[in-house]
Amino acid sequence: MNTIHIIGLGAGDLDQLPLGVYKKLKKAERLYVRTADHPVLTELVQEGLVYTSFDEVYEKYDEFAPVYQEIADTLLQLSEEGPVVYAVPGHPLVAEQTVQHLIQAEKAGKCQLLIEGGSSFLDSIFGALRIDPIDGFQLVDGTTMESDRLNMTQHILIAQIYDTLSASEAKLTLMEKYPDDYPVTIVTAAGSSQEKLQTVPLHELDHAAEIDNLTTVYVPPAADQQERLKEWQTFRSVIAKLRSPDGCPWDREQTHESLMPYLLEEAHELLQAIDEQDDDAIADELGDVLLQIFLHAQIGQDNGYFQLEDVLESISAKMIRRHPHVFGDAEVDSSDEVVSNWQAIKAQEKPAADSLLDGQERFSSSLTTSYNYQKKAAKVGFTWSDAEGAWEKFQEELQEFRDELANGSKEDQLDELGDLLFTLVNIARFYDLSPEQAMVQANRKFRSRFGFVERKVEEGTGNFSDYTLEQLDEFWNEAKLLARKGE
Repeated sequence: MNTIHIIGLGAGDLDQLPLGVYKKLKKAERLYVRTADHPVLTELVQEGLVYTSFDEVYEKYDEFAPVYQEIADTLLQLSEEGPVVYAVPGHPLVAEQTVQHLIQAEKAGKCQLLIEGGSSFLDSIFGALRIDPIDGFQLVDGTTMESDRLNMTQHILIAQIYDTLSASEAKLTLMEKYPDDYPVTIVTAAGSSQEKLQTVPLHELDHAAEIDNLTTVYVPPAADQQERLKEWQTFRSVIAKLRSPDGCPWDREQTHESLMPYLLEEAHELLQAIDEQDDDAIADELGDVLLQIFLHAQIGQDNGYFQLEDVLESISAKMIRRHPHVFGDAEVDSSDEVVSNWQAIKAQEKPAADSLLDGQERFSSSLTTSYNYQKKAAKVGFTWSDAEGAWEKFQEELQEFRDELANGSKEDQLDELGDLLFTLVNIARFYDLSPEQAMVQANRKFRSRFGFVERKVEEGTGNFSDYTLEQLDEFWNEAKLLARKGE
């Protein structure tokens, strides 16, 4: 079978290279190296070592992924003509993507690999930085690093930082979580005679004088909680602390039931921020909604019934399951098909209901419950053919309500008022309008205009009783006019 002998050059110079590896490099007849930019190769060339470098492949692409794939493919082709020796920096199994491609090829039966030699750069890095990996560390690829995968409580080592551009991209990713002036250390040629450590503020990472293929960037753990405020786990620990025995008495007393009105209030405030297109307010209100979610999750954990991981598992599984056109083999041509598939999958997941209206109640909003009931009933044909029938029903209910106001009891009056409101909700359904959102906007509008009336009274005598209804109504109309001009 085609044989590829992979040798690690280590992280330092020739003095650190094991004797056995040195001999095999010297004896290699068909030697290929990923890059010639390594101190071991620089010294071995002076001893007459001959090799072929893949450095020119880097010039063909703007990204590293296709570079590594082409190198692996080329080595596979070369191995068809006879055994090949392939040398890489460091250890072959640490941060070496070309080797990973070759391993996959070996699993597919395309080649046979021999892997040996070369100390990992990690040993030298740990020694240079004087850190103990038992504290927890992450080794990440700077070219594919994502901020949400970084654990700010651990030592972070960023490899594949070759030049100013890769350093700049790593800096921008880190700044999504870390403060701009957070100290980071640039480690170059760790463990060799050329070893150098330079600590700089994060925002200066890409301005460092020496960044090459022997560079590793070290980000120390963020010990101060204030530096980890962009970390999910930090927020979770804050909530856990509030609910702990030495936390906040109010938070400890809360239950799922006691928090219900707060969740509703925060959701409405978020809707208001969205309606006002205020991005700062949206971010702030999303945080308030998130607070409610984390509180409920913590209560579930404290009571031993569920925790945040269960919530995440449930919603993630649901999203994957109900989007087979994204995570499976299903095909859709429109958003209508997506909705249709969603409803069909949802129906399969839930037990058959005794009534079409089961599950449509919304305790927090009678308007939304009414809307849901009538929408469900309409789907099986229990509705007028057009909005005109709903308007006629509204006039009928309005007259019945007037009649009860004139002669009926409070109970009957309340009953007819409910019928009237129910009919209004149905009219809203015909025009695809949300009655709940309509009331939110109406309340907001009233608050704004009445606030203007209050200010006018305050600018005047300061006492409402000094003004007639007509005068107050003039203030109201002035507020309406100003609002329309603002639109």
